[in-house]
Amino acid sequence: MVEASTLAQPQPTPAGTAPTPEPAKLYDSFGMNPRMVRFYLAEKGLDVPRQEVDILGAENRGTDYQRVNPAGQLPTLELSDGTHIAETAAIIEYLEELHPQPPLIGSTPKERAITRMWWRRVEIGICRPMVLGFYYGEAIDLFKTRFQCYPEQADAQKEIARTGMRWLNSAMNEPWLAGDRFTVADICLYCYIDQLCDVGQAIPEDLDRLKDWFARVGERRGAQPSIWRDRPMGMRG
Repeated sequence: MVEASTLAQPQPTPAGTAPTPEPAKLYDSFGMNPRMVRFYLAEKGLDVPRQEVDILGAENRGTDYQRVNPAGQLPTLELSDGTHIAETAAIIEYLEELHPQPPLIGSTPKERAITRMWWRRVEIGICRPMVLGFYYGEAIDLFKTRFQCYPEQADAQKEIARTGMRWLNSAMNEPWLAGDRFTVADICLYCYIDQLCDVGQAIPEDLDRLKDWFARVGERRGAQPSIWRDRPMGMRG
């Protein structure tokens, strides 16, 4: 399904340079990474036409979609010149360069570096082990035919993620991960926790600072509009 919409005005192109291709279509689906892009777009007030791909039904592993993204992953951003950009971070970085206001990565080199630092910390220390624990545990019947799964590692991966949460609870800078700036680092971690909290990976009860942060992100303008329309396997994504 393709939803028509209108983009906010892009930044002007300097004289003598070729226009930067604008987003033309977002290949979208259920899942943490697609939701991150939807959350980001909602925070920016941007709309991009979307084509849904049934990731749970393995449509993304079919020939048609793999012509768009050979890795078969979601989301993918199609540009007006036919270029396809995959990988969530690359998509968000591209959109941020086109539409830097309001800044969700940063307005200065220092701010951008701090955002990327926290983004990377939560990806490696919390998000990745969370999703591996899910793949190897509750979702193994769905994913065991798509890639190598290690069910004996499920509990260990979940504990690695909880350890990361405990560290973050003591190290985070309120009100947001990067201090007083809401950034894509917050969006990233929120989308992973919100999807997996009801399938055995809730924030531990004693982590009050992290729980308060999670509640604050849930009140952001992008939180509710970015939720997928149904709840496969009881999850929000």
